[in-house]
Amino acid sequence: MFEARAYRNLVKTDDLTPFRVTIRETDLFLLAQRKLESETREAVIRYRWQIEQYIRHHPEFRTSLAPVKSDPYAPKIVREMLKASRLATVGPMASVAGAIAEFVGKDLIPLSPEVICENGGDIFMASSKERVVGIFAGKSPLSFKVGLRIKPGDTPLGVCSSSGTVGHSMSFGRADAVCVLSRSASLADAAATSIGNLIEGRGDIERGLKYGYQIRGIIGVLIIVGEAMGMKGDLELANLDS
Repeated sequence: MFEARAYRNLVKTDDLTPFRVTIRETDLFLLAQRKLESETREAVIRYRWQIEQYIRHHPEFRTSLAPVKSDPYAPKIVREMLKASRLATVGPMASVAGAIAEFVGKDLIPLSPEVICENGGDIFMASSKERVVGIFAGKSPLSFKVGLRIKPGDTPLGVCSSSGTVGHSMSFGRADAVCVLSRSASLADAAATSIGNLIEGRGDIERGLKYGYQIRGIIGVLIIVGEAMGMKGDLELANLDS
C-alpha cells in the first residue's frame, strides 16, 4: 500500500499547487502557492549531500539504533537529527525523513509562505489557514476516518507518523499508526519511531501516550492499534467521514 503512496492523501487542499520531487530514496510531495520544483530539487541535493558526507566520516550516524554523541561542527541538519535522537532515545536516522521535509520546507517559505512538504508520510507544514491532516493507519478501520485539525498559529509544525504494520520504516512495535506533533519535524519523526517501538497491542496505548508526551518538545501524540485509538496533548480531532 505504501508503494501506491496512499498517504499522499494525508492533506487535502484546493488552494495550493501540488508537485513532486524525487532524488534517489528521497520522494517528496509538496503543496505550495506555485510550483517550485527546481528550488526544491536544489534543497534536497544540498541536504542529502550534507547527510551523506557526514555519514562518510561518521558511519555510526547511519547504523546506530541509539543516540550518538553531539557534534557542534556538524551541518545544521545533522545537528538537528542528533538532538532529536537524544530527546527520543533512538538512532539519528530515525529522524531523517522529518528532517529533510522540515529543512526543505523552510527553505521554500520565502518563496511560498504556504508550504506543505511530505516525505514518506512525515509532514512539515507552514500555513496561514486551518488545515486537516488525515491519519493513515493501514488496515485499521480508523484509517483515513479521522484527522488532526491544524490551526495556522500552530505552524510551522511537524506532523510525523510511524507504523509497525505498514511500510518499510524500521519499527519494533505493532501500532497501525503513531502520529506525533512537534515544532520540530525532526523530533516528531524520531519520537514517532521511539513511541511506536513500545506498542505491541492496544494494551500499550496508554503507556505509549504517557512516554511520548513526556519527551521535551512534543505537542501531542495519537496512537491507533486496530479499532482502538488514544491521544494526549494539544490535539483536535476531525471526522473525515462527515
